[in-house]
Amino acid sequence: MKKKIFIGIGVFLVVTVAALASIPIFFKDQIKAKIQQSINDNLNAKVSFADADLSLFRNFPDASVSIEKLLVINKAPFEGDTLVAFDELNLQMSVTELFKGEKDPMTLEAISVENGLANILFNKDGVGNFDIAIKDDKKEDTKEESKPFSMNIQNYEVENFRFKYYDERSKIKLVIDSLNHTGKGNFGTQKLDLDTKSTAKISIDMDKMNYMNNVSLSLDAILGIDLEKSKYTFKDNKAKINELPLEFTGFIQLLENGQEYDLSFKTPTSDFKNFLGLIPAAYAGNLSTVKTTGNFSVNGKVKGTLTDTTVPKFNIGIASNNASFQYPDLPKSVQNIVIDTKIINETGAVTDTYVNLDQLSFKIDQDVFSIKASIKNAMTNALVDAALKGTINLGNVTKAYPVKLDKPLSGILKADVKTKFDMQSVEKNQYQNIQNSGNISLTGFNYTGPEMAKPVQIKQAVVAFNNNQIRLNSFDLRTGGSDIQMNGTLDNFYGFLFRNQILKGNFNMNSNQFLVADFMEPASATATKKTEESSESKTASSGKKDAVKIPAFIDCAISAKANTVVYDNLTLKAVSGKMIIRDQAVTLQNVKTNIFDGQIGLDGVVSTKGNTPKFNMSLNLDKVDIAKSFTQLDMLKSIAPIAGAISGRLNSNIKLNGNLDAVEMTPVLTSLTGDLLGQLLSSTVNANNSQMLTALGSQLKFIDMKKINLNDIKAAVSFDKGKVVVKPFKIKYQDITAEIGGAHGFDQSMDYNLKFDVPAKYLGNDANKLLAKLTPAEASKIENVPITAKMTGNFKSPKVTTDMKQATNNLAMQVANMQKDKYLNKGKDALGDILGGKKKTDTSKTTDPKKDAVKNTAGQLIDGIFGKKKKPQQTTP
Repeated sequence: MKKKIFIGIGVFLVVTVAALASIPIFFKDQIKAKIQQSINDNLNAKVSFADADLSLFRNFPDASVSIEKLLVINKAPFEGDTLVAFDELNLQMSVTELFKGEKDPMTLEAISVENGLANILFNKDGVGNFDIAIKDDKKEDTKEESKPFSMNIQNYEVENFRFKYYDERSKIKLVIDSLNHTGKGNFGTQKLDLDTKSTAKISIDMDKMNYMNNVSLSLDAILGIDLEKSKYTFKDNKAKINELPLEFTGFIQLLENGQEYDLSFKTPTSDFKNFLGLIPAAYAGNLSTVKTTGNFSVNGKVKGTLTDTTVPKFNIGIASNNASFQYPDLPKSVQNIVIDTKIINETGAVTDTYVNLDQLSFKIDQDVFSIKASIKNAMTNALVDAALKGTINLGNVTKAYPVKLDKPLSGILKADVKTKFDMQSVEKNQYQNIQNSGNISLTGFNYTGPEMAKPVQIKQAVVAFNNNQIRLNSFDLRTGGSDIQMNGTLDNFYGFLFRNQILKGNFNMNSNQFLVADFMEPASATATKKTEESSESKTASSGKKDAVKIPAFIDCAISAKANTVVYDNLTLKAVSGKMIIRDQAVTLQNVKTNIFDGQIGLDGVVSTKGNTPKFNMSLNLDKVDIAKSFTQLDMLKSIAPIAGAISGRLNSNIKLNGNLDAVEMTPVLTSLTGDLLGQLLSSTVNANNSQMLTALGSQLKFIDMKKINLNDIKAAVSFDKGKVVVKPFKIKYQDITAEIGGAHGFDQSMDYNLKFDVPAKYLGNDANKLLAKLTPAEASKIENVPITAKMTGNFKSPKVTTDMKQATNNLAMQVANMQKDKYLNKGKDALGDILGGKKKTDTSKTTDPKKDAVKNTAGQLIDGIFGKKKKPQQTTP
């Protein structure tokens, strides 16, 4: 009996589980239909989602609906902008909600969102992109009947959310990133207490000025919510800005045309550790062990209405008096810390907001540094009045504060600067309205870090401030074996600093020795970066190097001179020229250097403005060593691989343009176009250094490659579609002339034609045997023999073909023709004797062998000349 009971229970459970598992299959389409109906009935936007699923087990006994890849795209006037996007949206409801009719609303009990984005925009007309609800007066009466969902939420959760807000009119930009938030409360009632926990990182920009950048915020708060009045009251709460604790009291109420604020906030304690808590944890060290004296407090009140034209009145005070701190494992302390800052608006008008930094000062040992500043009219045309004065021994910074450096800093920073300006004058470059004075100097600065190849030493740097510019009076830097001395001016420093305008400058730079490797990132740092990248992301893209981009914010000219510049395996002497950085391009003007036992001049442009970096260069090579230049410069080596076998000097003008590799910034050879005009000076050939010349010499025995003289040879070369085209040019070897022309690719393939005009005596034994049949007078009449050669294959494995055999046949024809003419003349003499009436004698009685020979030759010539034209008739016996 018991066994049957257990069997029955088991069967019931199996059937129940099977039924619960199969229900989602039957109701999935209904859920999708309700979601789509809700979208169509209520939203004026382009909405899509990848899938919607139903589960009865995830939150049993409640049902869960999951919507994947939800995307809401605005229509006009924000056409194409993303309003909301979620990787996953989960809805929780009672199972009974699944059985309601099509027009009956579903009641939701919980909502959660994963990896979401909300993008709130206001255009210049004050219209918001979030107003996407369909407005239809006819539907007001039936709104409750057609509403697919209703709210009875008990809890909700947001995981890894990003909120972006931008108002085009006020230029206010707010970004809340990495937002994690949970809330619990009964939204089924009009009044409830909502228990919330939140963490996020916040950034605030106002009219191109950054006020907060990725500041960590946290808030655990119970909010009293009155849904009928749209009023939110702070009850028990704890907040943190980085590690600075705050407490809030008061409320925020939503009105028809704005929001009403009545808030007060303060630090719950006055310990100076509260100030250190403002510093991000990565830089603040272990605050629990820091010894502090004095106080630090933040107090604020915000009261009034936020509308399109007004802001709430507020008064925020940040204060500290005679405070100090010391980390237990560091020898120095920071003392006499005074902070007196106020942020105030007493009228509610945006333009009446002002900030007073009445004092910020501190002391390390005997060095005192202080700052005073005021900012008025901050929301429109900010008026800034600031002063910096004091001395900081940088060596004491790491002794008083836990800065993470491989080696401590050293050097003395002194400042005595005053500045007064308004932002409109900065934007319009109205320097007459800017008042600057004073100097900042840095001496004895030493720094060693993983991003630097060698330790950096700044012996002296002096910056002077005046009304229209900032002048670098001196700058003396040493690193590794390099030295740099600079001076010059910055003409738009404030525009760059506060308004993201282009930084303009003009500098002079001198160096006795400049080793490029001293400024290159060391291999160890590069390897560390790659390791960090691979640990952060396993995607294929993480290993890719970023494309090089010339900064768009720089408009700078640098006139430079250096006695020696070493780059890779190249040593450049007496380097001079001008470099202009502007519009994402570097222009080189009149650059000259002594190298390869000659001089190279360079003018050109490198631009990274488009998707593909481009360059346009003009090089002037003056008496440079051919072998050194064409073997040490990869581009020249590709242009003329044969140059490695040539000794001597070269004068050349090279014009090139093409694309650059976006990462390595080296020329893409297949994209090159341009031309080269060159003249060889005192040049000879070493054929052993070239497989091509060796192969050519083995086919053309009449030329000794070692004796070729290329002195004063001029050649013209053009570049097009990955080909180097050599226009035909002539050279002379002894009494042989040759014309050479053709092309080769940057892949080292080649196709060259050579035409020789060769005296017959150089054509070898067979030719000399033919010439031996001639008298010297006859041999002098023989014309030079044309010989052609063709070179294909590539420079390392050349293929050479010639028409030497045909040339020898041509020579034989010339000799045969001369022989024929000679014998023909002799034959005529003999024939004349016969036709002249001389008696025919019996050959058997002839005793003069010379006469016999003449007669035989004449007969042969006669037969040879006439016998082929007409056959003798045969007589019948």
